[in-house]
Amino acid sequence: MRRPLRRDAREHRERLLAAAQREFAARGVDASLEKIARDAGVAIGTLYRHFPTRLDLLMAAFQPRLREFLDGATKALAIDDPWDGFAAYLENLFRVQAGDRGFNDFLSRRFTDNAETERIHDQMCLQIGDVLVRAQDAGAARPDITLADVVNLIWSLGPIIDATSTTAPNAWRRNLHLMLDAYRAERAHPLPEPPMTDQQLYDAMVHLSKGKSG
Repeated sequence: MRRPLRRDAREHRERLLAAAQREFAARGVDASLEKIARDAGVAIGTLYRHFPTRLDLLMAAFQPRLREFLDGATKALAIDDPWDGFAAYLENLFRVQAGDRGFNDFLSRRFTDNAETERIHDQMCLQIGDVLVRAQDAGAARPDITLADVVNLIWSLGPIIDATSTTAPNAWRRNLHLMLDAYRAERAHPLPEPPMTDQQLYDAMVHLSKGKSG
């Protein structure tokens, strides 16, 4: 059984998590761990005693965002209308993403040396597949849209969210709904390129994380 932390150790951990949440939200997942430790008022060694790797700290810091995202996703998946469910799922995803640059980075990348992040990404991909296929089966979404197209949308909206966060923080919604219009079945025209394969998509997400986290 894991022994409970002493009061001072618990306080250090709480301060580290609060500092990490602020810094990751502002700077992304590659934020300085040294600055997080300084902001928390502890030595970098204390940070590593609580969180041996960057991903350990990321996962602990992102727990509130993950719960918020998954709660919203559950509600979207329960919507009866297939198109409304698909749109609500994406609206929830980008709403949570818009409030946190680090969570934006997390959704965009794959971290292959951490089983928990892989599980969360796999769950998200399955959910996107479910709401998309349901909308396609109902004839509401164009049949040639794939999971990779939705992940490409995450990559595309990320810089828009970053650029407009202080001047027009809801601008991403306009771009999302413009894209949703392009996803509607009645808007479909032949596309000049095939969709990325699942392996191409996975490799691209891994590529984004290479050399970034440690």
